Amino acid sequence: MPGAKKRILICDDDPVILRLLQVNLELEGYEVVSAHHGEEAVRLTAVEHPDLVILDIMMPRMDGYEAVKEIKSNEETRNIPVVFLSARAQQADIEKGRAYGVTDYLTKPFDPTELLDVIERLTV
Repeated sequence: MPGAKKRILICDDDPVILRLLQVNLELEGYEVVSAHHGEEAVRLTAVEHPDLVILDIMMPRMDGYEAVKEIKSNEETRNIPVVFLSARAQQADIEKGRAYGVTDYLTKPFDPTELLDVIERLTV
């Protein structure tokens, strides 16, 4: 990956998934910032200004929908692409995510290659 390292914020309340994402993305040359719930993701997005945010939907304290709503309502972070990575695979969930401003939506279990393709496309 030429140029500066791209920074990705990942947020999931499952520590196993969070670690899996972190290790795989770091192996691909990305800088990774981790959050464990939506409130933390919103705060870290404002501080770190990542190139991309990957959010789970179902989390304690603040779910992914509320987190993306907060990210998109902040003038400094609204243009950061957000990808949902969720077990919620119903078309209604996908449409709701898009209505909240999510750029892409992947379902769990996910294909790591597909995730990398989405990341590469959105962080050009």
